[in-house]
Amino acid sequence: MRAPPRLYALVAAAVLSVAGTALVPATASAASGPATTASAASTPAVTVPNAAPPKLRASGNKLVDENGATRRLLGVNRSGGEFMCVQGRGIFDGPVDDAAVKAIADWKVNAVRIPLNEECWLGLSHINAAYGGANYIAAVKALVARLEARGITPIVELHWSHGRYTGGDSHCADTEYATCQKPMPDAQYTPAFWTSVAQTFKGDQAVVFDLFNEPFPDRATSDLTAAWKCWRDGGSCPGIDFQVAGMQTLLNAVRATGARNLVLIPGIAYSNDLRQWLTYKPNDPAGNLAAAWHTYNFNTCANESCFNEQLAPVIAQVPFVAGEIGENTCSHGYVDRVMAWLDAKGTSYLGWTWNTWDCSSGPSLISDYNGTPTNYGVGLRDHLKGIQ
Repeated sequence: MRAPPRLYALVAAAVLSVAGTALVPATASAASGPATTASAASTPAVTVPNAAPPKLRASGNKLVDENGATRRLLGVNRSGGEFMCVQGRGIFDGPVDDAAVKAIADWKVNAVRIPLNEECWLGLSHINAAYGGANYIAAVKALVARLEARGITPIVELHWSHGRYTGGDSHCADTEYATCQKPMPDAQYTPAFWTSVAQTFKGDQAVVFDLFNEPFPDRATSDLTAAWKCWRDGGSCPGIDFQVAGMQTLLNAVRATGARNLVLIPGIAYSNDLRQWLTYKPNDPAGNLAAAWHTYNFNTCANESCFNEQLAPVIAQVPFVAGEIGENTCSHGYVDRVMAWLDAKGTSYLGWTWNTWDCSSGPSLISDYNGTPTNYGVGLRDHLKGIQ
């Protein structure tokens, strides 16, 4: 697919920025409430009488819990941690306190995907210390704890990463900083990011790791074989200006810490193309991988014929998680079809995104953090409530 136009420039009067495929208003926090500061984010999680989220593992092509029962991840994305910190505006976009998490849980959500920024997690020198390093990590850990207290599976995911990229579909060619979606993770910082994240959460196998938001090495080169080899092996990749960390390198970094958590690995073409995923699947000594896929109404693979041709073979062999589903119509006709198809396959999916933005540019599921759905979000809310 060819993604819609993205504007990533970080200027004082920025109009739009992007989180992967889904457009993100750069001034979202001004309209949606105060940013979460480090002190607010470090408030201890409130304990509520919910069952703990499962310790998930891959078993054949299914996800199962510690008792062997089949599980599905059905939920939402909670954007903000990828862009607020690098823009110097906070850590999360809008509230992430217990009341905010309860509002998510009220939709019968059992999983929340948390996009992150590697420069903020690692506390690089250009990041405001209030929003980076130890403060950032503490805020993420606190949100993870609040989600788990509500019985919700946290999915921590690398969204924005380092490396100047000037090739096809470049979104911030003027900077190497993690201010936009890059085509691939960088060898300079991303392995260190995943080493640190895995060390932080390896004692909690309820936390799921999503290695990289939306790879698009296929936009840097017309050679799809080279793109898939870059995806798996990294190194010097055609059309990419920086040294790449491939999916195998990142998986190795996670497993070297002793972490056996479930790991999600996306495809190429902004995670919309999984046709060679099985061919180039990284080797996992823990045997705990799932394929990750993203779909929007404007993607190339956006109809049941494509789903049957490209996705069904992957679903037949490994667990499958649609980490982002959405549409930019302020309606829910497309996601209704996607959910129906994925339900029939017994797979997992999460809507983009639990943020109070314009549903045509977000797309945004909610109009306030009490959980009032937009005309788009009502489709996901009613569907989740109906199948739980």
